[in-house]
Amino acid sequence: MSTSTRPKRSRPYLKKPEVDLLLAAAKDPANSRNPVRNYAILLLMFRHGLRVSELCGLRLSDIDVETRELHVNRLKDCDSGPHDMLNGEPQAVKAWLVERAKMKPPANCETLFISERCKPLWRSAVWAMIVQLAKAAGMENLAIHPHMLRHSTGYAMINSGNDVRIIQGYLGHRSITSTVRYTKLNKSQFKGIKGLV
Repeated sequence: MSTSTRPKRSRPYLKKPEVDLLLAAAKDPANSRNPVRNYAILLLMFRHGLRVSELCGLRLSDIDVETRELHVNRLKDCDSGPHDMLNGEPQAVKAWLVERAKMKPPANCETLFISERCKPLWRSAVWAMIVQLAKAAGMENLAIHPHMLRHSTGYAMINSGNDVRIIQGYLGHRSITSTVRYTKLNKSQFKGIKGLV
């Protein structure tokens, strides 16, 4: 395929203001029947760089709002481990747990995030929810999908000055080569270049 006919690749991450717009859309009851759940989902996905399958696989036992700890079970041969829950997360999860209890799921349902039918959420349901909220936030042109939130985590961390090894551990990458991609997104890497203006 020639360069003239090759489709333009979209930006693979969201900037922080765009993430904030998505989160605001998730909280708005006008945009869905499950705003409390959807807000908690997006907040955890962005704050912890969760893949959609990792999000769907979260169990009640993986989260402790009192000690503010989330156990992340990484997939794709990545390293799992505990994460601190950051500002606003315990409150968001507590609010969802209240709503979840009202739904009266079966006692043997250990999945943290469930559907209106009290079944574990499917990847496709999370994907559709994110597309719907992106449209509500006026960002359908960005073709937002769940994995963009994981890349947005790496982008936000590298641009906040975190060492690439810290990001590697946080995202569970076993190989540093999976993490260095975010250094290419660091907007400050060319700071101080002279002679262009």
